[in-house]
Amino acid sequence: MSRDERARQLLEVAWRLAREEGADALTLPRLAECAGVTKPVVYDHYASRAGLLAALYQDYDRRQTARMDEALASSADNLRAKAKVMADAYVTCVMSQGREIPGVVAALAGSPELDRIKRDYEREFMARCRKVLAPYAPGALSAARLWALLGAAEALSFAAAAGELGAAQARVELADLIRALVERPQAR
Repeated sequence: MSRDERARQLLEVAWRLAREEGADALTLPRLAECAGVTKPVVYDHYASRAGLLAALYQDYDRRQTARMDEALASSADNLRAKAKVMADAYVTCVMSQGREIPGVVAALAGSPELDRIKRDYEREFMARCRKVLAPYAPGALSAARLWALLGAAEALSFAAAAGELGAAQARVELADLIRALVERPQAR
């Protein structure tokens, strides 16, 4: 198995482990056991649990970004369409990952180093949102509105993944919220 194939296998096993046993079970020895490899193989890919958590979050973010970018490229050029695509992509990505992503996100927040990684990805996401939504805004989109968009996207998606509301409802509410944040004039 090539190094890239092994890395992909380890990520898939780590996601399964998080889904079945929770993020607390994500230790390098447990990953080695579940993947059927020796500990040195896992440690060769991830120097620490923090490295594994960072790799999981990066994997999730890559998929989320690709899904959203692909859908945005083929969507109509209006706010309603862009908001729908963004909401659909965000919720769908979280739903496809299941209940394990909230656990990984919570584990990331437990370490300053990992929290920085998460914040960097959040800022990149908000920059993409600003670029896509700016043409439809009556003024510049404030950082506060972009943080609100991100918080709502995460909260609605995580609630849907936990079964607290339907995915379709989360998508509709998020698209409505995105439009409201963009269309409302900025306070002076």
